[in-house]
Amino acid sequence: MKLISDPNQTSLVDRSLDAVWHPCTQMKHHESMPLIAITKGKGAWLFDDQGNALLDCISSWWTNLFGHSNPRINQAISNQLEKIEHVMLAGFTHPPVVELSEKLSALTHGNLGHVFYASDGASAVEIALKMSHHFWRLNNQPQKKKFVCLENGYHGETLGALAVTDVAIFREAYGSLLQDVYTAPSPDSRKAQPGESPDDVARKAAKTLESLLEVEHQHIAAIIIEPLVQCAGRMAMYSPEYLRLVRSLCDHYNIHLIADEIAVGCGRSGKFFACEHAGIWPDFLTLSKGISGGYLPLSLSMTTDKIYQAFYGDQAQQGFLHSHSYTGNPLACAAALACLEIFVTEAVLTNNVERSHDLAKAFSWAKEDVRIEHWRQQGMILAFDIKLEALKSPATFSREMFSASLKEGILIRPIGHTIYVMPPYILSAEETIQMGAAVQRALNRALV
Repeated sequence: MKLISDPNQTSLVDRSLDAVWHPCTQMKHHESMPLIAITKGKGAWLFDDQGNALLDCISSWWTNLFGHSNPRINQAISNQLEKIEHVMLAGFTHPPVVELSEKLSALTHGNLGHVFYASDGASAVEIALKMSHHFWRLNNQPQKKKFVCLENGYHGETLGALAVTDVAIFREAYGSLLQDVYTAPSPDSRKAQPGESPDDVARKAAKTLESLLEVEHQHIAAIIIEPLVQCAGRMAMYSPEYLRLVRSLCDHYNIHLIADEIAVGCGRSGKFFACEHAGIWPDFLTLSKGISGGYLPLSLSMTTDKIYQAFYGDQAQQGFLHSHSYTGNPLACAAALACLEIFVTEAVLTNNVERSHDLAKAFSWAKEDVRIEHWRQQGMILAFDIKLEALKSPATFSREMFSASLKEGILIRPIGHTIYVMPPYILSAEETIQMGAAVQRALNRALV
């Protein structure tokens, strides 16, 4: 570690490389792929320390819904800052957390509520897993402590969440620390054989899951799934039929359904909650990322009244034994309330239908490109895969494409050989077309 004698004489990038361990990164790669120092953002654009503009095509890791430095969210946080910045939620409450909880429950038509707050998505998943496990203990079924996750699924990187994550690079590094789980086939529509529909793939995957549950249901607490899109799993998309079938199986075998909507919730799928496409509600639903508009760390887990009542009693041991220092932070809740207000006053879900059409039009070229396969879209998420035979090096393509995109003035971050965009909802039709053309140019650069 270097001691910086005069920070004013050292670049921000150099200082960051010396002082900051950046996430999900092999730091040595930054010897050849420089860090980008971002100093401000406005709308859908980020600006580096040289004044260069980047179109934020992935909403800063899927968090930003209404643009950087949004005046309405800024004002809501500023107003709350004048009242109370934080107070512990154990033994206390405050207006923003109450109002946010009420509004979220109303969005589920009262099917879910009793909102438990944390900060990051993985923590919300931990809450749901622990609640499910504890529920069965309280109901004299302690043997129900195993979980089912999906092949290629991702739910976070804390130990409980990582246990139900099926991404090889993480499991290879930390598998010895993790609880054993059951892994069921993904209903990924890309698995379709000639003549098969996405519904057929969903039914086949659900049938295999049913075989597992038939044998092991007495030991299974819950199944956790990302509704409709397995985002970190190379944007695997699937039919809502799978959600309907899994809900039915969970009811039949008395197993909890956990819907991880951290990435797909808050309007990404075309509805506020992705589960709404299937007309079902889970036993637990987790949110993070977009719920605060990309402003402040906030996550939450909602559940049913039946589960809440199981913890309601005279003994402390019967309560849910979990806490975070910044649970229900007033500033983060104020940001989330401002986002929910924008959804209503600006008819965001309705307008996103037109935006999704603009998105499809901007990437229509990819449907005709012979180097590309599996073009797919779910609401405001669009993705396609580069055929392996078109790649110079599958191991380095994502970094090469990332670097090529920066030269075209856009921020994208491929997952393996999958290119995707998940832009803020404020993108204009012109900016959307600009984004599509820039991705095409960047791909041509990366594949030369």
